[in-house]
Amino acid sequence: MGAAGTLNVAAAQVESVPADPDANLRKHLDVVQAARTAGTDVLLFPELSLVGHGAGAEALRVAMRADDPRVTALARAAGPMCTTFGIVEEAPGAQFHNAAVTVRDGAVVHVHRKVNLATYGRLDDGRHFGPGTRVDGFALDACWRANVLICADTWNPALVHVAAMQGCTLLLAPVSSALEAVGDDFDNPAGWDVNLRFHALTYGLPIAMANRVGREGDLTFWGGSRILDARGRVVAVAADARETLVAARLDYADLRRARHALPTVRDANTLLVHRELARLLDRARAAP
Repeated sequence: MGAAGTLNVAAAQVESVPADPDANLRKHLDVVQAARTAGTDVLLFPELSLVGHGAGAEALRVAMRADDPRVTALARAAGPMCTTFGIVEEAPGAQFHNAAVTVRDGAVVHVHRKVNLATYGRLDDGRHFGPGTRVDGFALDACWRANVLICADTWNPALVHVAAMQGCTLLLAPVSSALEAVGDDFDNPAGWDVNLRFHALTYGLPIAMANRVGREGDLTFWGGSRILDARGRVVAVAADARETLVAARLDYADLRRARHALPTVRDANTLLVHRELARLLDRARAAP
C-alpha cells in the first residue's frame, strides 16, 4: 500500500472485445503493468471486463471458474496490487454468475456475485445469471477495507448500507453502463453522478467506479469512470469516453474527519432496522 493511511486507487476505463476472454486478457495484462508502474495500490476494471457486456448469452462458451488459468495469470501479474476484474463465473453445479474477482499476490482474495441482476430496459442479466446471495468485504491493510458491488447493486441502497455496516472504507463499483440501457427518458451519466455522490457523502465512503467505453451491438458505453472521496467529492474523473486510467490518492485521515462530522455509520441503529425488516417479513409471510 501507499504511505501510512494513504491508498493509490485507479479505475481502468477500457473497451472489451465481445466474448473474447483471451483478447481481453492481453489488454488487462498491459493495464496491470502500467498501473503497477504508476504505483497503484488498488486497480478496478469494469463489470464483465474480461468477457464483454453481452457475455451472458455466450455463457456456455466464455464462463470460467475462479481458478481458471486466465484468472491465475492476472493474479500473478498483479503482484501486491489489489486488482478487481469481471468475468462470467461458473460456480459448482453448473451455475453461472456475473462476478467480480479480486486478486493479489498470485491468489484470488475475493469473489462478488452480482446480487441485483438488471433485467429491465435493454438489460437482461436475469435471463443468463443466478443472483449472488452475499455482501462480503475484505481487508486491504490495517486501515482500509473494501467491498465490491457490481453496477445495479449500487442502486439497491440496502446493499450499500450493509457494506458500510460491515466496516467498508472503500467501495469498488465495476460498471457496464450504456447510454441506451434503461430508456430514452433516463439519463444514465447524470443518474450515476447522483447515485455515487449520495452514497459517498451519506456514509463517508470513498468510491471507485470503473465503466467501460466503446460500442457493443447497438449500445454506446459512455465511460465516466471516477473516484470520489469520503465527502462525496469527485477527485478524479475520465475527461471523455476514451480508454484511460483514472487515478487518485485517498487519505484515511480524510475519511476519519468525514465520519466524525457526519456519523451515519455510527448512528445507523442496526437493531431498529433489523426489527422493522423482520416485521416486513412477517407481513409478507402472512399475505395470502
